[in-house]
Amino acid sequence: MGKLTVAVRDHHYNVDIGPDTYNLFTTDYAELLGSVDRIAIIADEKVAAIHLPLLQKALESVNHEIIVKTVPAGESCKTSTVYIDCLSFLLNEKFTRDSLLIAFGGGACGDLTGFVAATYMRGIKYLQCPTTILAHDSAVGGKTAINMPEGKNMVGSFHQPTGVLFNTSLFESLPPREIRSGMAELLKHALISDEKWALELLSESSFSQPDIEWLSHELLRGIEVKAKIVTEDEFEHSTRKFLNFGHTFGHAVEGVCGFGGLSHGESVMIGMAYSLILSESHGAIDESLTSRFIKFANTHSYTFQPVHEHAFNVFMGYMEKDKKASFGKLNFVLLNGVGKPYVKELSKEQCEEAFNQLKQRTKGDETK
Repeated sequence: MGKLTVAVRDHHYNVDIGPDTYNLFTTDYAELLGSVDRIAIIADEKVAAIHLPLLQKALESVNHEIIVKTVPAGESCKTSTVYIDCLSFLLNEKFTRDSLLIAFGGGACGDLTGFVAATYMRGIKYLQCPTTILAHDSAVGGKTAINMPEGKNMVGSFHQPTGVLFNTSLFESLPPREIRSGMAELLKHALISDEKWALELLSESSFSQPDIEWLSHELLRGIEVKAKIVTEDEFEHSTRKFLNFGHTFGHAVEGVCGFGGLSHGESVMIGMAYSLILSESHGAIDESLTSRFIKFANTHSYTFQPVHEHAFNVFMGYMEKDKKASFGKLNFVLLNGVGKPYVKELSKEQCEEAFNQLKQRTKGDETK
């Protein structure tokens, strides 16, 4: 079992990853579970239908009832309607400031549960029990949010979890699309931190069909990258912005496709290709790396179809509302070489030029 500690200000918590992490409920987390007055699991409905009994059995040692609130699967749960419904549920079940929430699902469910925990009675404790590869990024670091029709993660808060438990045995039931989504974020962590590691991943033939043991080790490396950055910059004033590599355009892709129409990781993969093209002109990335990246993406069944289906201004409408925009300017995380991220302010004209290049260099993917 892999373990690391995230330390921020006066708070620290463990991230555990492995096939037996739920055994920790009777050891490392026994005191926490025994100290709260109420516990609720907020679960993705699709995950609950398959895996909820496993989590409930692991929590049998808890002396009081654990209630379950299911929410729509994926990004569909990150709406104001679902958020308010969860708050009303907790109020009706008489939850207090001494209660605990457990997020059981992918990154979207974790984002929602974290935001509910952050705002219910001005903040209660929560545990992250992620069930997807993608959530190795979102479950760590304390970013919580819901979406608005106008943009992704526009309403949220920083609220660190009390612990993160990855049960890797659950990954075996993930569909190919979910695997691709999560692996994109792993590649992001490599590109912003370690050239050797990034090139190793770009050479990995089983990247989109990984062995669970290999994956556990790789995810821990990704979590280490994020934990280090979060420790340095909890509230995204400086280096934490680097974790947004590929996300400004990626979030726009998600919005254009209707949140959930294309997965987060698939959208970020498009966003990283876009950022690499920008980095050729405004950073220090060679065109050959971008070409290799695009070929790699195609090999592993990532799509660039949205770029060919929508005009630049449609994406621009979302990017202008992005949280990373400042005083009407667009800020992008670019690379001064692999492992050397920095933030660059770019004009609309520069962004459109990169879009046209991406469209040209992914030609042939229009119907994929």
